[in-house]
Amino acid sequence: MLSDILPTGYEIGVLAGQVKPGDTVAIVGAGPVGMAALLTAQFYAPGRLIMLDTDPNRLAAARQFGATDTIDVSEGKAVETLKAMTDGVGVDVAIEAVGIPATFDICQKAIAPGGRVANVGVHGKSVELHLEELWIQNITISTGLVNTNTTPLLMKTVQSGRIEPKRLVTHRFALDEILEAYEVFGNAAKEKALKVVMSA
Repeated sequence: MLSDILPTGYEIGVLAGQVKPGDTVAIVGAGPVGMAALLTAQFYAPGRLIMLDTDPNRLAAARQFGATDTIDVSEGKAVETLKAMTDGVGVDVAIEAVGIPATFDICQKAIAPGGRVANVGVHGKSVELHLEELWIQNITISTGLVNTNTTPLLMKTVQSGRIEPKRLVTHRFALDEILEAYEVFGNAAKEKALKVVMSA
């Protein structure tokens, strides 16, 4: 967890998104990296942490990990819901943690004037950037690759019990159960899998 998902969610999501006390933060994607962003965003006392995903099991887990609100994206009204939750203004920080055009689009359409979009997801396809709408709103968009310079800090938070990344592990397998592990990982929604760990 400390070698990848926690520093990725923290550095590229929370720090790049400049999460501040009282902010309304939307995290689009409740996979392991999105959950890491959820856990570490709480260091900065945001006013609201909204998790968006299509998987009800992951949304339920997000509530357990500190999300104040959840939105099921499969209902097709994520932007409208975020706008309604913020009196039409939008969110201060939108963290994209999936890497597909639809989730990036939610972020850019739901961001408030002066807000920050932190793109964490790895995109395999181009996205449509609506500069014609964003340019006048003073929006900051960040991207990047984790460099893990925050690992010592994160290690201290784990040692102090402030965050418990082991809670992200839903399944454990021995090395000789690798085929079963891949089957579970490949059917994450059905198996209610978040993070799969293998050990020798």
